[in-house]
Amino acid sequence: MFVQVICYIIYNNNRQGVVFLDILFLGTGAGIPAKLRNVTSIALKLLEERGAIWLFDAGEATQHQILHTSIKPRRIEKVFITHLHGDHIYGLPGLLASRSFQGGESEVTVYGPKGLKEYITISLSVSQTYLKYPLRFIEIEEGIIFEDEQFIVEAKLLDHGIPSYGYRIIEKDKSGTLLADKLVEAGVQPGPLFRKIKEGESITLEDGRVIVPEEFLGPDQKGRIVTILGDTRYCDNAISLAKDADLLIHEATFSKGEVNLAYDYFHSTTHQAAEVAKQSGSKHLCLTHISSRYDRQAWRELVEEAQEIFSNTDIAEDFKEINIPSK
Repeated sequence: MFVQVICYIIYNNNRQGVVFLDILFLGTGAGIPAKLRNVTSIALKLLEERGAIWLFDAGEATQHQILHTSIKPRRIEKVFITHLHGDHIYGLPGLLASRSFQGGESEVTVYGPKGLKEYITISLSVSQTYLKYPLRFIEIEEGIIFEDEQFIVEAKLLDHGIPSYGYRIIEKDKSGTLLADKLVEAGVQPGPLFRKIKEGESITLEDGRVIVPEEFLGPDQKGRIVTILGDTRYCDNAISLAKDADLLIHEATFSKGEVNLAYDYFHSTTHQAAEVAKQSGSKHLCLTHISSRYDRQAWRELVEEAQEIFSNTDIAEDFKEINIPSK
């Protein structure tokens, strides 16, 4: 079973001109809700690009955790489920229902393993819950499961007791900053022509000069990569999904000395999570899915164990945020 993370990607253009990806953890415990840690859900909040939120997993009490944030359920556009253990899906029927009650009318697409459609359909049917918006299901296999002009989402199977997927969220590269001062010096006035150049279109001025976009745009802005893994043993697909990730969110249900126990229960240790980060070339590792057997004092020890292999490691806590600046 997996932790409830709401990974919350916010495009904020008001923080000194830097665009951040903000990852907000709503739940970080293993298996069942606990006083200090809830179970799993991750939200990508795409405000500027599409005015929408994507959720990754929706364990029990996801909508309760959302009440402590600025997330509006009616903004939820997509839900990606890693696997069908209860701590990842028990909160989804209620959340979908509340979204309808709160005025959500736009379509929601739910991605996940085979069986997810049946679970949601039966839950809504038995409770006689009728949604006021279209609900679409895509039961996934490995590969690219979503792509548009802004993002790619890739899924691969991990090593767990039931089919469990990891997700690689890739932000596509963006064209460079428009060199407005240089354009004005060249005789181009702000307005529609600026937009055409920003979009990569050459323009011809009244005097016959041709303005080529490449000469008036800064270098392309590299997109960021966030990897969110469902429950898993140490495996090659985890490393592949995390390749060069700016942030890897990896479960660490067990401490480094409990390798056999982790294997028996299809989970990972702190050392195994760190090894995935190291082998993949990830820049930052955040441990999550922390068992309630570990108290606050032990959390620091878990981080130190992982840091023996991968130094840039920290540990998730409910409502902790990680900010990834633009490159």
